[in-house]
Amino acid sequence: MRWTTLGAHRAQLGEGPFWDAPTQALYWVDIAGRQALRWQAGQLQSWRMPEHVSAFIPTEAGDALVTLSSGVYRLDLASDPLAPRLALLCVADPQPGNRANEARCDAQGRLWLSTMQNNLGEHGEDLPIRQRSGGLFRIDADAKVTRLLQGLGIPNTLLWKDDGREVYFGDSLDATLYRYAIGTDGQLGTPAVWLGAHERGGPDGSAMDAEGFIWNARWDGGCLLRLAPDGRVDRVIELPVSRPTSCVFGGPDLRTLYITSAASPQDLPLDGAVLAIEVDVAGKPCHRFAG
Repeated sequence: MRWTTLGAHRAQLGEGPFWDAPTQALYWVDIAGRQALRWQAGQLQSWRMPEHVSAFIPTEAGDALVTLSSGVYRLDLASDPLAPRLALLCVADPQPGNRANEARCDAQGRLWLSTMQNNLGEHGEDLPIRQRSGGLFRIDADAKVTRLLQGLGIPNTLLWKDDGREVYFGDSLDATLYRYAIGTDGQLGTPAVWLGAHERGGPDGSAMDAEGFIWNARWDGGCLLRLAPDGRVDRVIELPVSRPTSCVFGGPDLRTLYITSAASPQDLPLDGAVLAIEVDVAGKPCHRFAG
């Protein structure tokens, strides 16, 4: 597959890509670099965050959510990028020493936010993970918080089946992607292993296409795996980065796959870039926060 890059920007830890169809804009973050980024009409905008930021998601109200270490905040997109106006929406996880990680909105516009023990130093350097203190939380449009899971290591991937009865969710410490049934009360059932350890790196973020296949970024694997609904590896998409972190379908017809990546010890020229690849199947759209 042929790929291009979105400009010259390189992230320390690029993550959380979100395609906003109404504005034809790509949102993503540099977690370690404390940046919330938006690419629109060929122009890059960046807002400097006061803390590590794991997700940047537009809202139906016209602003955006940013998930910081201390909580979920509303960001005024018209504010000064060097001194952005932030307003606290909620604190989902009060556990000291945790930070936000994977976050995505479901079809109802509710934010699902995962947390983990903070593994980043003041300057973005790696810190050891010593405990499974993370959790998964659902945040409604009115900012009500519901805890769904606890005892997580490095949570990654959040995708739902069309009927809303099942969620795909991973833990990179387990090198595993799981399926959870969603009960009528909104709580999650017992996890079922969907994809275990694979020779091509560990599981990171994912996107789902219109055929129900999942495209999973493989940390330290230099590729994406396209996975069939039964968990079978349908194809391997080789990439010019060693640590792809996540992906999302975008473009006018949702056939452009945008892939975030991180710096790595291999120091490949494109490590940290956002890649764009035209693919042969359309993807599922992203959902804004309903509040």
